[in-house]
Amino acid sequence: MSTLSRDELLRYSRHLVLPGLGLAGQERLKAARVLVVGAGGLGSPAALYLAAAGVGTIGLADADVVDVTNLQRQVLHGTAALGAPKVESARARLHDLNPHVTVEAIPERLTSANAREAVRRFDVVLDGSDNFPTRYLVNDACVLERRPLVYASIFRFEGQLSVFAPGGPCYRCLFADPPPPGLVPNCAEGGVVGALPGVMGSLQALEAIKLITGAGAPLAGRLLLFDGLTMGFRELALRRDPECPVCGEHPSVTALIDYDAFCGLGPAEADAEIAPAELCAALAGSPAPLVVDVREPWEWEVARLEPALHIPLRDLPGRLGELDTRRDIVTLCHHGMRSLQARDLLRAAGFARVRSLAGGIDAWAAEIDERVGRY
Repeated sequence: MSTLSRDELLRYSRHLVLPGLGLAGQERLKAARVLVVGAGGLGSPAALYLAAAGVGTIGLADADVVDVTNLQRQVLHGTAALGAPKVESARARLHDLNPHVTVEAIPERLTSANAREAVRRFDVVLDGSDNFPTRYLVNDACVLERRPLVYASIFRFEGQLSVFAPGGPCYRCLFADPPPPGLVPNCAEGGVVGALPGVMGSLQALEAIKLITGAGAPLAGRLLLFDGLTMGFRELALRRDPECPVCGEHPSVTALIDYDAFCGLGPAEADAEIAPAELCAALAGSPAPLVVDVREPWEWEVARLEPALHIPLRDLPGRLGELDTRRDIVTLCHHGMRSLQARDLLRAAGFARVRSLAGGIDAWAAEIDERVGRY
């Protein structure tokens, strides 16, 4: 006797007639548990299609809240959910899409302390994160817990996709070492066309469905590269690295580590940053520091801190002559990543008294003056 109700038989009728999936595959989907790490650009389409497909339990791990800048690509959320936890916005949307699906919300950041326990409770894991510490963390947790990982990443108009299955190559086999901090910008810094995560997240859902049902051949041992500008797909073969520290012949990573430190994102130098409250007090003094805003022109038009000198980061090396080496300088950007790069550039050029605004203009708006505006 089928475990599917009459409503489910009707709902999934287009699956039931599919060769290679059918009733048995649909019942496997209903019994499956899938963890989606990140309810953002990739996690949104992935979770929507997993729920629509009838995956019985979907875990969503995300500690963020819905922001207006998310809505360009994170289709799980709407304007009415602004300010709400992403996992709660997502839970409501998925339940509306398919009330037969159970959504387990994990409203916290995965860390070395909780990642293995979270991964252990699910059959398949989808990585929809946008930072390198989380990617290495999720990979290592999946290897240690022997769970298949469906990986995707996006940048501007390009995407990558692979399946890291137990016994096969893992994320570390592909990227043994993380890039230097700040070299690869995230979506907020580098931009992304909104439809791209829709493509890659949908492909993640498809790979998860294949893993659960046994249909087709999963993308294990292969890396799919997508170029949205040319609509081109390329595929590269991947091999397990016998020297891989987590899945190799003699692994050295047998427990989760400090991934921020591994990716070079440890605590900043003591004098590298200035808190919004400290900058506010300094601006009221005399002489006030010079604030150098290194964001893009369109960002300057959306929100700005007065008074500030606007020099986009790409133009900074050619405009050093506009700055006084003897003056206190505070660099500023959206969240604080580009301003740290600007601070390092100025220090290397002989500017001794330079700090970066911690958290950027977003933190200033939240802590000091909401009239500046968050975006």
